[in-house]
Amino acid sequence: MKKTMNRRRLGTVFGLVAAVGALLTGGLSALSDHANAEPVRVAEFLAECPLSHRLPDDPIVLPKLAGASHSHDFFGNRSTNAHSDVTSLGGASGNCNPAPDISSYWVPTLYKGQNAIQASIVTFYYLGEGVNRPQDIRPTPFGLKIVAGNAKATGDGDSIARWSCLHAGHVPPSKNFVNCPAGTQLETYLDFPQCWNGRDLDSPDHKSHMAYPVAGGCPASHPVSVPKLRFVIRYPVNGDPSTFRLSSGTGHTYHGDFFNVWPPAEMERRVRDCLNAVIKCDHNGNHG
Repeated sequence: MKKTMNRRRLGTVFGLVAAVGALLTGGLSALSDHANAEPVRVAEFLAECPLSHRLPDDPIVLPKLAGASHSHDFFGNRSTNAHSDVTSLGGASGNCNPAPDISSYWVPTLYKGQNAIQASIVTFYYLGEGVNRPQDIRPTPFGLKIVAGNAKATGDGDSIARWSCLHAGHVPPSKNFVNCPAGTQLETYLDFPQCWNGRDLDSPDHKSHMAYPVAGGCPASHPVSVPKLRFVIRYPVNGDPSTFRLSSGTGHTYHGDFFNVWPPAEMERRVRDCLNAVIKCDHNGNHG
């Protein structure tokens, strides 16, 4: 009887040792695989630009027609108005970090009730994503005008707006305003088309000279890939979404405009050293 019990105990011990060995081997193998995995990298450079001024102007869609637009919040170039062109903007100053970026960025004004809300955090990202080969991205041409979004959207179907809550990931994003809990902020993301036709700095509808990538590449009609511009704007408000409106209408109508006045050498350096090299850079265009 004792011999039988001893055999059983030995069998159990050997089984446990084998199981522990298998676990250790599998764990070490997994750790090895993780250590050998390619690190996740983000190719980007950015500009942070607070509110510069607010005007009912739009120098791209309604040029030279002062007061003809709904209200816009302007960031970056301090001189932007209905009469702005590449010459006037290029000779002015801006409020961005980094200082060399004197481009003009604008979006419709956000209201809570009757009160215009000033954005608390405004970041413009230039990304190396959206195309399979970031090495092919070319500098955004000086003077290029780009519009994203639909100021006349009537619902989800014709809108690319994206509203969410900062520090409240459990609230799903929506194309219209969302109900952000106390202690959070309303935020919006807007991605611009990044494929250029290689010829025109603007077009009659202000959109057809640009296109979005298809299956990781630019279409033949718009073969030149430029940095993917993303507006990320946070507003210090939360709560009942029915209390919010844009100067252009509902949250669906959120849109953005960009007039590129980056000094060409600065734009070229950042594209080469950050996006083409697949590096996340700081405000100065240096490796972060």
